[in-house]
Formats: sequence, C-alpha cells, structure tokens
Amino acid sequence: MSDQSTPHINPRGVDIAETVLMPGDPLRAKYIAETYLDDLVQFNEVRNMLGYTGTYKGHPVSVMGSGMGMPSIGIYSWELMNKFGAKKIIRVGSIGSLQKDVDLYEVIVAASASTDSNYLSQYNIPGLWAPTASWKLLRAAVEEAERQGVTVHVGNVLSSDIFYNADETVNARWAKMGVLGVEMESAALYANAAQAGIDALGIFTVSDNIFAGTSASSEERQTAFTQMMEIALPLAGI
Repeated sequence: MSDQSTPHINPRGVDIAETVLMPGDPLRAKYIAETYLDDLVQFNEVRNMLGYTGTYKGHPVSVMGSGMGMPSIGIYSWELMNKFGAKKIIRVGSIGSLQKDVDLYEVIVAASASTDSNYLSQYNIPGLWAPTASWKLLRAAVEEAERQGVTVHVGNVLSSDIFYNADETVNARWAKMGVLGVEMESAALYANAAQAGIDALGIFTVSDNIFAGTSASSEERQTAFTQMMEIALPLAGI
C-alpha cells in the first residue's frame, strides 16, 4: 500500500494500479469505476478529483479524473507516472469531430496529437516534436475494437488550449490537414509519457460534429459513452 502523497493526490495508503484510465470529468471516473470494476476502493478526493482502484477481469485498474485542459492533465498524469508508478495511462474522453464522415458517438483513437499549446516549450526541443501514442496500446486498442465489432477512426487529433476561439477559421484549417477531431488534453499526456518512458493512449467518443452542428447532452457524455471504455479496459491485461 502506498504512503506517498502529493498536493493533488492523497491515496491514504490505497494502491494505485499501473494501468490508469483518465476521463476528464471526475463523475465519469466514478461511473466507470462503479460500473466496470470489482473490489473497488476510492484513493483520491482532493479537490473533488475522484480516483478509484479496483480490478477488471482480475487485472488491477485505477480510474481518475484529469480535469479540463493540458495544465490539469499535465499535473495529474505527471504525478501518477513519476510519484505513483503508473505504467499505462489511457485517456477516455469526448471529442469534437472535424470530419464530416466521423459521426456522433463514433470512436476516435489518437495516434498523435497536434496542439496550439505552449506546453511543449518546457522541453526545449530543437525543432517541432510530434506527441504520439504508444504503439503497443494503439495496436491493442484497434484489435480490441475489431473483436467487439466497433469501427474506429485512427489518426491525428488536435489538443487545443482554446474552447471559445476568437478566430472562427481555425477548425476548418485543422480539418483541411486531416485532423480528425479536437479535444484539450492528449498532447500533454503524450509528452509526459514520453519523458517518463511509459505508455499512453487517447480513446474518444465523438460528442459533437462541429461542422454538422450536432451534439450529445451532458448526461450522455457522463454515462452513455460506453464503447470507448469497453475498448480501453481490456488493455490493462497487456
């Protein structure tokens, strides 16, 4: 049992598994944990960023909210990797589709994450570095989706710092470059994982099609996006 703590995570002796699923919403973390995990124990409630550890088909799994945006997931994922021994972090979240053929409720797996954020500047890299997913997790997720009969879209996503952008042309310009959708966290997660030498992946359910003008309700975002969860959870066993 861990006696480690940080200003943001205090497990109070409860173990955190090497595989961690990270939805943005802590209530979605609670839903995933209570719906899918056995032997459930809560390990965090600091700042109401709920975290749980249990088992999925005999494999230890933790689930914890990340909050919104790269600064938030940057803090929580860094601590999980560097202070609590996480070896695989899988972001499960909602995403806005930037492509007309990627519809509401379909699943996107992020092979890479472009960004408009300054998060990567901290590494002082002599060029433009592309944050990418773990191939091991990416391949396993696609294979798991195929076993379940779920069609997934695999490719580049945008991790943006800006939800309400004053420049109304940006989405079309990212879409023209083949970016599948826009979310707010994966580039920071992938960068932290690369530096720590661990595996990370983002799996998303389309909550909005930005150009079609369709969207899911907040209740559906919290509880109805089950396919991405059911693709992610078996990855604890690899």
